[in-house]
Amino acid sequence: MRVGFGFDVHQLKEQHPFVLGGVLLEHHAGAHGHSDADVMLHAICDALLGAANMRDIGFHFSNKDERWKGISSLVLLQHVVKLIADKGWTIGNIDAMVCLEAPKINPHIPAMQAHIAEAAGISTEDISIKATTNEQLGFIGREEGVVAYAVCLIERT
Repeated sequence: MRVGFGFDVHQLKEQHPFVLGGVLLEHHAGAHGHSDADVMLHAICDALLGAANMRDIGFHFSNKDERWKGISSLVLLQHVVKLIADKGWTIGNIDAMVCLEAPKINPHIPAMQAHIAEAAGISTEDISIKATTNEQLGFIGREEGVVAYAVCLIERT
């Protein structure tokens, strides 16, 4: 078995959709990026790829490649799961942490777990999602950006 760690950060822009954990959140600003900018799923993808020693999300899904422009990060997660499966790995569990001031994500966690479980082919029981604020400090505290961290365990099939 192996452990992987992932991190991602995205700038928040006014009047932009905010997708987190595959769920569209109501908020005045959303994460901006080449895909749907789902910071949590990007961190999870990096954790999985890192655990399998397969580089990072940018290597596999370049922001210069138009195929990935605006794509759902759930699709990227499905691709990553296939990549690691092709190397003989299966997911044991995923633990994700999001750092943002608003919106509050607690009511959305079950839906996020369901989306991630479906895309990754695992049980919602194997997906932990948590959130914290940055106590109004820095770019996160000023609601200029959002950060996510993820760790995962993968096992040989």
